[in-house]
Amino acid sequence: MRTSRRGLLAAVAAFGLAPRATWADVGSPAYLAAAGLPDGAFVLLGLGEDGAERFRVPLPARGHAAAARPRLAEAVAFARRPGRYALVLDCAEGRVVAELSAPAGRAFQGHGAFARDGSTLFTTETAEEGRGVLGVWDASAGYVRTGEVASGGIGPHEILLTPDGRRLAVANGGIATDTDVRSPLNLATMRANLSYLDVGTGRVVETIETPDELRLNSIRHIAIARDGTLAAALQWEGDELKTPPLLAVHRPGAPALEFLSAEPATQRRTRNYAGSAAISDDARQAAITCPRGGMMLVFDLATGAASEISSPDLCGVAAARGRFVCTTGEGLFLDAAVAGGRRAFAGLAFDNHIVRLA
Repeated sequence: MRTSRRGLLAAVAAFGLAPRATWADVGSPAYLAAAGLPDGAFVLLGLGEDGAERFRVPLPARGHAAAARPRLAEAVAFARRPGRYALVLDCAEGRVVAELSAPAGRAFQGHGAFARDGSTLFTTETAEEGRGVLGVWDASAGYVRTGEVASGGIGPHEILLTPDGRRLAVANGGIATDTDVRSPLNLATMRANLSYLDVGTGRVVETIETPDELRLNSIRHIAIARDGTLAAALQWEGDELKTPPLLAVHRPGAPALEFLSAEPATQRRTRNYAGSAAISDDARQAAITCPRGGMMLVFDLATGAASEISSPDLCGVAAARGRFVCTTGEGLFLDAAVAGGRRAFAGLAFDNHIVRLA
């Protein structure tokens, strides 16, 4: 008996064998970014290298960051802290594949990362008194939670897979908060750290703390170069009259963080707050955004020299090919290295981050 092509496809789909859309099927986006629309709705956007829109998927509330599943056109969108949702989105069909629920006493912290093969998702979460944990989810089995491991510190926020696929880098901000509010509870004792965990075992294999004089500098957002050099954006919780460095760099094998500052007048205009970080693939430059000062600072990591790009409410930043791109709360996608590298989205407000797809 002959089987029609339509019948064959139906049979394949019935047994769960239908091919799933890849990132190429949705226009090969280079970046993911959450945004708000003029009517009060929220979306996750896929953007090309030039900032052109490739797709948009609705979100139930304001988003923060997203994690892209390797190969498949699937992204996990996280609510802004202390939001509760984490949605797995089919970016080809614009539908919710799964909704992740943190166990009682746990709260998502806005970020997650996949293992290299896409089979496992790790989510940053807080438990009692800000104790950090990473939720472990089996993506291959429909995002079943299989357990959790300690993040290595208090108040974990961004998490990234290292380029070799063997470790997870976790920014433990050091700030203990209630699961439903953002106010710090432990300024008298807070200290941030950068922790590295073994992907296979979940064991903390390295911890780098901030020094005593900078213990109130919270490590929030991180980025990693191809050689494993890490850049961190910092947020100062101390005396507002001080101007601490807001960029920290950790080089593989180094026992401590390096801290970089712009010249004093520029540093004061940051208002002691860096919203996001990026680092070039070759680890020669790193960038931090300072939305309260309306600027992005780009540092030469060999000399420490900093240059500035100004735009109101500039917060999202990602490394591109030999340059940085950024997004603003006024709906701009900026590529300062390209003539006319400015794309405006009328009425749209980009949220804090733009996430580069590997």
